[in-house]
Amino acid sequence: MGRALIIGAGGVAGVVIHKCCQNSEVFQEICIASRTKSKCDKYKQDLSGKTKTVITTAKVDADNVPQLVELIKEYKPDVVINVALPYQDLHIMDACLECKVNYMDTANYEPKDTAKFEYSWQWAYRERFEKAGITALLGCGFDPGVTGVFSSYAMKHHFDEIHYIDILDCNGGDHGYPFATNFNPEINIREVSAKGSYIENGKWIETEPMEIKREYNFKEVGQKDMYLLHHEELESLAINIKGIKRIRFFMTFGQSYLTHLKCLENVGMTSIEPIIYEGKEIIPLQFLKAVLPDPASLGPRTVGKTNIGCIFQGVKDGEPKNYYLYNICDHQECYKEVGSQAISYTTGVPAMIGAMMLITGKWDKAGVYNIEEFDPDPFMEALNKWGLPWQEDLNPVLVD
Repeated sequence: MGRALIIGAGGVAGVVIHKCCQNSEVFQEICIASRTKSKCDKYKQDLSGKTKTVITTAKVDADNVPQLVELIKEYKPDVVINVALPYQDLHIMDACLECKVNYMDTANYEPKDTAKFEYSWQWAYRERFEKAGITALLGCGFDPGVTGVFSSYAMKHHFDEIHYIDILDCNGGDHGYPFATNFNPEINIREVSAKGSYIENGKWIETEPMEIKREYNFKEVGQKDMYLLHHEELESLAINIKGIKRIRFFMTFGQSYLTHLKCLENVGMTSIEPIIYEGKEIIPLQFLKAVLPDPASLGPRTVGKTNIGCIFQGVKDGEPKNYYLYNICDHQECYKEVGSQAISYTTGVPAMIGAMMLITGKWDKAGVYNIEEFDPDPFMEALNKWGLPWQEDLNPVLVD
C-alpha cells in the first residue's frame, strides 16, 4: 500500500523498522536512512527473509536539507518518519515541504544550543504545510503521542469537559547500571535537569528541577517516587482539550539516578556550554553521552515494566467524573519481540501507527497538527493490535 522513509537508526528507529516490517500490508517498502549507513544495513540484514516489506538503506545527513531533498525525491515516500534528533526536526520539515511529502516525528524541536523545547517553531509551519496539501504530525511517540490520543479519546467518549490531567510516566525497569539513560542521554539529561513547569488557569507555573515530588502506587510496578517535569504535550493539550484548568507531567526516578545526576551537574558534566579541552572545543554533555551506556544496549539486561498513562478529572452530563487510561509494557517481552527495551518500544510502536494512519488516509488533514487533533478511535484500536494494549480505571487514585 505505501512507502516510508525512516530517518534515524537508533533504538526507537529499530522498533519502528521492526513494526513496519510486521505490518507489510501497509508498509510494502521502507528506506532506512542515517548518517551512519552501516547501522541501517545491520537492520536490513537482521530482517532479511523475515518480512515481506522491501527494505533499502541510504546515507543522509539530517542537518543537510539539500541531501534530504535529494533522497526524498529519489525514494518518493508517502511519509517521512523522523526518528532522528529533535534538533533536526526543522531541517526535515523543510525538506518535506520542498518535496510535498507527509512528515511525522516523536518529539518537538529544540535548539541545540538551548535547553528549551516548545512547539512554536513547528507550529510556525502550519500555513505552508496547508498550502502544500501535506500533513505534519507532531509528537507521535508515547509521551508526547499516546498521551494525546488518550486525552482525545477521553474527551470524545467520557467527558463533556476535562478540567485536570495528570500524565504519569513510570519506568519500573532495572538495567543493573549505577547510572544510565533509557533513551538518548543528551536529550534525557537536558529534559530532567531543566526547570519543571505545569499549566494552571492558562498560565505556565515554573518550578525548580525536581522540586515537586509525589508518590504513586503503579499497577504491576508498585510504589514509586515521581517528580514534576516540563513536557511538551502540556502545551498542545492545554489548547486542544476542552475545559482544561490544570495539566501536569510526572516521571519516576530512582534515588541512584538522582544522586548520580546531581553529582554530574555539580561538576559541570551536564552543561551544554562549550569548553576547551586539549585545544579542542567540546560540549560536556556530549562527552558524557559518549561514555555512558548506549540506550540501545540496555534491552537484554533490563527487567521490569513501564506504566504510562493519564488521569483525567472532569464533568460528564453535569456530574463530576474521574478516569484513568494507561498502558503497561514489559521490558523483557519487548526485547524478545524486537530486541529493544520498553522505553524505545513504547515510542516506536506509536510512531509506526501514526505513519500507518497517514498512509491509509485515516488521518488526512493538510497542515501541522498535534496528535490529539485527529480522531483517536483508529489509533486506539491499533494500539491493542500492535503491542501496546491499553487499560482503564473508572475509579482511580488521584494525585494531590
